[in-house]
Amino acid sequence: MKQYLFLQLNEINFGLVREYLSNEDKYRFPNLRGIIENFAYSETASEKKYENLEPWIQWVSIQTGKSFKEHQVFRLGDIVSNKQLNQFFEEVKNNGYRVGAVSPMNADNRMKTSAYFIPDPWTDTESDGSPFSKRLTSMLRQSVNDNAKGSLTLASILTLFESVFRTFHIRRTSYLMKLVFSVIKSPWKKSLVLDYLIHLVHLKFFKIKKPDFSSVFFNAGAHIQHHYFFNSKYVDTSLQNPKWYINQNADPIADMLEVYDKILGDYLSMMDKDTKIMIATGLQQVPFDFVKYYYRLSDHNTFLKKIGVKFQKVLPRMTRDFEIIFDKENDMNDAIKALESVKSIKDDTSIFREIEVRDKSLFVTLTYPHEIKQEDQLEANGELMSFFDEVVFVAIKNGMHDSKGYAYFSKNMGVKSSDKPIHVSKLHGIIMKNFPKKASG
Repeated sequence: MKQYLFLQLNEINFGLVREYLSNEDKYRFPNLRGIIENFAYSETASEKKYENLEPWIQWVSIQTGKSFKEHQVFRLGDIVSNKQLNQFFEEVKNNGYRVGAVSPMNADNRMKTSAYFIPDPWTDTESDGSPFSKRLTSMLRQSVNDNAKGSLTLASILTLFESVFRTFHIRRTSYLMKLVFSVIKSPWKKSLVLDYLIHLVHLKFFKIKKPDFSSVFFNAGAHIQHHYFFNSKYVDTSLQNPKWYINQNADPIADMLEVYDKILGDYLSMMDKDTKIMIATGLQQVPFDFVKYYYRLSDHNTFLKKIGVKFQKVLPRMTRDFEIIFDKENDMNDAIKALESVKSIKDDTSIFREIEVRDKSLFVTLTYPHEIKQEDQLEANGELMSFFDEVVFVAIKNGMHDSKGYAYFSKNMGVKSSDKPIHVSKLHGIIMKNFPKKASG
């Protein structure tokens, strides 16, 4: 049985990976080395305007075969309201093949049946409908969206244990436990624990359900680059993270590559003439040019009620973003005024400088870029409140988006290396060539 694997290593800078492989770490990451040396390769290009260099835009381009100018999906989660866009998931399915996907970014589940489908934690779409998939989807949404607060519900904890039990494998589960305990001294590894668990679940699904096409999305590398790029021994920058933030001798980038090397090794061991593998990054990150703090509202519902916003529901998105849904347009207009009134007393800076007006909803970003201390206060509608108590610290931004990306193709795909970059949307066609429409009957 022929199977096709699409491994999505979001935003990984393979130029930096090569730096690790060219120096004293050359034997530390054998599977990454094997891919770079033995797979066909092409750089990818994405959007030219920086405001359009977001992963949730590029992955939609890959999934639909359209550039941003063509698909116009600008926000994470917005794919669900763009039903006219065809994604390769349902296209492959409609051509007569079984499809599986775990955590594809900004993807809408439009398949009535699938081998498995676990949506990303930020997109309001359904899982494949099996009881375990529903529990897993809820756990991922809760754990990722509440990550800054570091809290897990009882239901999420039980689902985590269930996932470990269902995917039990002596070597892999032992490594997962090792990762879990390493979080005590290296808190940045928390995201790697989740990625490795996602890998174990996907690997189990892939082996049991045997889909013709399967994709899996890994985001811990993007998270770690964003927050700890300055700590890489191969990043040339004068900027440093403060000592209270991370030990100066730590290298989270190397830790991330170690986990990804093990994940890739599991898939490479399955590769034969009937299993094809494609790896893509969507785009990459490069070092940021100044120190910028990221914060997230600690409780979106409570905060909005405190400042007098009347809303139907609020949907937390990635990091600083959230969307507010309204029943009435008047409530939305009042909310804009309330949000615009919220300022930091210390420097008279508005904290929500990005408010996008939609049809009975607002897409809002907490844009305040400076360190928030315990004594800092907010003013909202003439009232004072503690700034420190209303937010949770997320990170100091280290990595910024860059239009270059990377794609690697196993030799049995028949794809030749390219000297010129290809637009990320072209990856859609490369995938679809492997799934011609089956004759009916």
